[in-house]
Amino acid sequence: MTFDERYRAIDARDARFDGQFVTAVRSTGIYCRPSCPARTPKPANVTFYPTSAAAHEAGYRACKRCLPEAAPGSPEWNLRGDVAGRAMRLIADGVVEREGVPGLAARLGYSPRHLTRLLGAELGAGPLALARAQRAHTARMLLVSTDLPAADVAFSAGFASVRQFNDTVREVFGMPPLELRARRPGASSGTGVSSGPSTSSGTGASSGTEGATPGAIDLVLPHRGPLDAAGLFACMSARAVAGVETAAPEGFARTLRLPGGPAWFALRLDDAGRVRLRARLTHLRDLPVLVARTRRLFDLDADPIAVDAALASRPELAPLVARVPGIRVPGAADPHEMLIRAMVGQQITVRAATTALTALTDALGERIERIEGFDGHDRLFPTMAAIAEHGADVLRGPTARIRAITGAAAALADGSLVLTSGDDGPAQRAALLAMPGIGPWTADYVRMRVLGDPDVTLPGDVAVRAGAAATGIPSDPRGFDAWAARTAPWRSYLTAHLWRAVPPRAVPGATRTSDPKDGDENPS
Repeated sequence: MTFDERYRAIDARDARFDGQFVTAVRSTGIYCRPSCPARTPKPANVTFYPTSAAAHEAGYRACKRCLPEAAPGSPEWNLRGDVAGRAMRLIADGVVEREGVPGLAARLGYSPRHLTRLLGAELGAGPLALARAQRAHTARMLLVSTDLPAADVAFSAGFASVRQFNDTVREVFGMPPLELRARRPGASSGTGVSSGPSTSSGTGASSGTEGATPGAIDLVLPHRGPLDAAGLFACMSARAVAGVETAAPEGFARTLRLPGGPAWFALRLDDAGRVRLRARLTHLRDLPVLVARTRRLFDLDADPIAVDAALASRPELAPLVARVPGIRVPGAADPHEMLIRAMVGQQITVRAATTALTALTDALGERIERIEGFDGHDRLFPTMAAIAEHGADVLRGPTARIRAITGAAAALADGSLVLTSGDDGPAQRAALLAMPGIGPWTADYVRMRVLGDPDVTLPGDVAVRAGAAATGIPSDPRGFDAWAARTAPWRSYLTAHLWRAVPPRAVPGATRTSDPKDGDENPS
């Protein structure tokens, strides 16, 4: 966007651009989100920054009215597959907190010094500043959404000391932590963390909130509307693995293995149409990682207005967009798990795949304690090491497919196959295609789900072909691929619409894609 385009957005207080850039005002020393209700500054006093971290580095502090740190994430990081986009996804997943800048640089294939130089030139801030901004955002979430003591908030957000936490919050938000907490809506009776052990490790906090669930964290996850939550919940419900996941028309819940230990979380829409995350964590320092992964899982950083407008411009797709505004492409809570699920689902129905995955989890998944409020969620999806070692004893089907699944699990377990949300797209696809039993459908489906790539087509997918035929667009792989090019860079969302457009019983129980090496999950 040009300066004039951004200025028109802030003059109109257009919330669609929240999270995509921030507006710094030299005369006040404050930066805001585009929709801030404050008076529009003069153009001569305005500087636009791509991230809040860049504004911090330039000496600005966050606006107390619009709290730009609470805006939805920028959809640009989903669109971009360059170093900056990959780095932002990995930083959101907590890589800097766990591995430092050298670990982040190694994952991206650069030296720490060169990566810092690249990000500084592209985003106006280096990896440490970007991670620091994320810590500030996490601290704000905990301060306004829980009654955790300030010291617990500090260490849960990733700060090395309470002093560092106090200094950063004061610098970023222009007020001390407890004053920031006092400004939250309904501060006298806000959602909190009750007394008693919140986790299996005994991490706890006090709260005066009447009726709060002991140890529960309840956060609002901002998003750009509209949101097809019903479609997301239905997708999760059809694929729910018993013991790990449950889904209903009004919500979704599951267990997840995080760096600090098991986590339990649930997502739902509240009466105001906001996405709410309720969670129990072994260690609260995993909260930023959980938030990042749930946002990817539900595609909450998408720009549905831009996607819908682009797809609806095609006459064939306009009725689909009108029927399902704000469609999302589900992501992956765990990249390794996503690959195994995709491979198990090759050439069989969704129901058969779910049955097989449930049997695999029942036999090999780690049993964990039962947590109040998460009934039936008492196990984790199996580790890659467990599947590599014992998967052949549990899985059923062609020997070659079982060997491919256990081989992929072994490669993930020993690190010879790397699969993360920060991978380079073409490199990830090439690495997957080099594995036995993985063809174009699986590689592209995983890329769509793990990287959140918005521009993936699955021309060999039987459900996509059925949806295309029902919509009146070419359904043969070559013809469909050529037609779909008109909808770039939103072809993943085209795919999601075509899955929804499949007529009842149009997809047979077991099918093949055009590649005999690959399979089809029948994701309609």
